[in-house]
Amino acid sequence: MGDISSNFSPPDKQTVLTLNENQDVIIWTDSPMPPLGPDQVMVRTRAVGINPSDTKMKGSFATPWAVLGADFCGTVVAMGKNVGASGRVQLGDRVCGAQNSMCANTPEQGAFGEYNVSRGGLWLKVPDSMTTEEAASLPAGICTAALAIRLLGLPLPNPDGSPAVDKPQMVLIYGGSTATACVAMQLLKLAGLIPIATCSPRNFELARKNGAEQVFDYREHDCAQKIRSYTKNNLKYALDCITNVESTTFCFLALGRAGGRYVSLDPFPEHAATRKMVTTGWVLGPTIFGEGSTWPAPYFCEPSEEYLRFGVGLWDLVQRLVDEGKLHGCPLRVLEGGLGAVMNEALPLVGSGKLSGEKIVVRMS
Repeated sequence: MGDISSNFSPPDKQTVLTLNENQDVIIWTDSPMPPLGPDQVMVRTRAVGINPSDTKMKGSFATPWAVLGADFCGTVVAMGKNVGASGRVQLGDRVCGAQNSMCANTPEQGAFGEYNVSRGGLWLKVPDSMTTEEAASLPAGICTAALAIRLLGLPLPNPDGSPAVDKPQMVLIYGGSTATACVAMQLLKLAGLIPIATCSPRNFELARKNGAEQVFDYREHDCAQKIRSYTKNNLKYALDCITNVESTTFCFLALGRAGGRYVSLDPFPEHAATRKMVTTGWVLGPTIFGEGSTWPAPYFCEPSEEYLRFGVGLWDLVQRLVDEGKLHGCPLRVLEGGLGAVMNEALPLVGSGKLSGEKIVVRMS
């Protein structure tokens, strides 16, 4: 296995949240423990973050008895030999990371379990300045936001803090109070770009805190026109963190006369993409691990070393940013109760679509 603390012997089985053959979400006490590779860490899970994608692992997305969940934070109980030799972390340190949930190739590896084994080098040592719950809220948002920025053709921040662009450009974030938007706006601003956002008025201050230069109420009938006026009809980039007919239509209206780039967090309704001068794309989160995706079309994709290199570089950068206090999570709603609370409270709440301006995190112990 790996370097294991003298007082810890990993069990053969663990308790997890999974789907049975009928696609019922259940607590399973007999899930195989994931193996520990040389570049991985094993943690005792202390908190998990809940994402909208966690509520969608049904139908052809479901792998029976695979472990659910993407976001986790915990305490290191074992390290692969390469990690131990690097001195990057010590036993007892806190680590957070993301999982490739419902991946048929690694069904035993998901966030919602007593233990988590990290995905290669895509994990973060949590600084003392950050709570376990905040750390558990970040990983999937970091991965998704960075992939979206990459698809927009925009840079991530430079490690030395210097501007990553010669000329600042405005970037529209539709859904500026979502967890991914909170991270995306911070990364864009740190790169020297200018985020502007849409959200409801009660979340304006949150969007500004995360770097938005200006915030607009998406419910106003002339909101897209106000954005065109504010950007002098030159807006080139739009990131859609909601992805429905309304949001796609809005972003296409807000982009300037010369067109630009539109990226969404899910496959977008193509009939709403009405302008040929706008380049489009959508984010497939599992690509960040380089393992590909076993989800059904159009989400299926083959493994990619290019994406893995991008992911490792991203997490190296994010480690610097959080260590320097330059990157923070969104407001949290913390629930107690472990896997039972994930199943009975958190997943139904996130699945309702009624959350706004906060992310659900559940304490495991």
